[in-house]
Amino acid sequence: MSVDVARLEAAIRHLASISRPSASAGEREAAEWLAAELRTAGCREVRVEEERAHGTYWWPLGLLTGLAALGGLAALRGRRMVGLAAGAFAAAGIAGDIGGGSLWFRRFLPHRSTWNVVAEAGDPDARDTVVFVGHHDAAHAGLVFHPAIPRFIADHFPALLERSDTTAPVMFPVFAGPVAVALGSALGLRRTLRAGTLLAAASAASFADIGARAVVPGANDNLTGSATMLGLAHALAERPVEGVRVLLVSTGSEESFMEGMHGFARRHFPALPTAHTRFVCVDTVGSEQLIVLESEGMLVMRPYPEWFKALLEECAETEGIELRRGLKFRNATDGLISLRGGYDTVMIGSVNRDTKLPANYHWPTDTADNVLFETVGDAVRLCEAVTRRLAAGAAPAPA
Repeated sequence: MSVDVARLEAAIRHLASISRPSASAGEREAAEWLAAELRTAGCREVRVEEERAHGTYWWPLGLLTGLAALGGLAALRGRRMVGLAAGAFAAAGIAGDIGGGSLWFRRFLPHRSTWNVVAEAGDPDARDTVVFVGHHDAAHAGLVFHPAIPRFIADHFPALLERSDTTAPVMFPVFAGPVAVALGSALGLRRTLRAGTLLAAASAASFADIGARAVVPGANDNLTGSATMLGLAHALAERPVEGVRVLLVSTGSEESFMEGMHGFARRHFPALPTAHTRFVCVDTVGSEQLIVLESEGMLVMRPYPEWFKALLEECAETEGIELRRGLKFRNATDGLISLRGGYDTVMIGSVNRDTKLPANYHWPTDTADNVLFETVGDAVRLCEAVTRRLAAGAAPAPA
């Protein structure tokens, strides 16, 4: 299977020139450009769908951790019921925000429009559907994402990194601070209360730093995913497939904790039976080495189906594509939403070999010049191979 890598590169370079914060005019411009390109590639029923999103994560989490810090200070001064209430409320709000679930606290915050692109390809009369999902918005930078941190670990603690198969649980302290404030307040444990207050305050400061910084170009994260949608559209137009319907989706507001995918779920999940629909999330595939994630989740780690991961591994071997297994992600992608929705889902990403992390993650250096376009081409080939295997009946029979 051949892929026009130059076409992928041109798409990524064009979209990277657009500032694309979640739920912004730039995000909409990118969505409309992608829709036009998908139409040109021969897709059917190409739509830009408007959904509602808050559009950040630093405001909800910053407000909640700030509330917990203030509650902790109040409890240290004797107002323990204030600390208990603030800590418990903040912990519940954070759990709802980072778990891929309700996002209930955001109902109290302003919302605006976000933009998803949905296109159809493949066999329109097929019973089974495979949905490929990328996202076209871009993240804000922040000191917590500074590339010197993983570089320092790789250089000074290589044995530790070699043993690790899971990314750092960066949201654990965010959740633990309010929990410690609530427990310390309830039980009168001043050391626990002090620690929770400090953790919550540090978290709030970190989210303020992220909110104050500019949006990054987001070429790897995740224009490589959107470009994979385009590459797959061209591949299926040039070499049509029978036996499976294909939906190509590029979401907005993924960087604000998958709000665009939540919108897609509300709109489309009722018409997509779980027994006959599979999801392939493609996120950040422009680093050195393609991976298929074993599991992911910020608080609770949710495993992806073994049969689906094994299928990708088989397809990669057949196509001569290097695909790494065994890594787990203590963060979240759009794939988490379909996984929680009961769908067989798999997530394709990429990492640098030495750090086991995506290149230039949430940093201003995430430019088109730093994308490995051959890896993106491999992602397109892998997605096409998986599509054809699913069309041939590779998925297990519904239970």
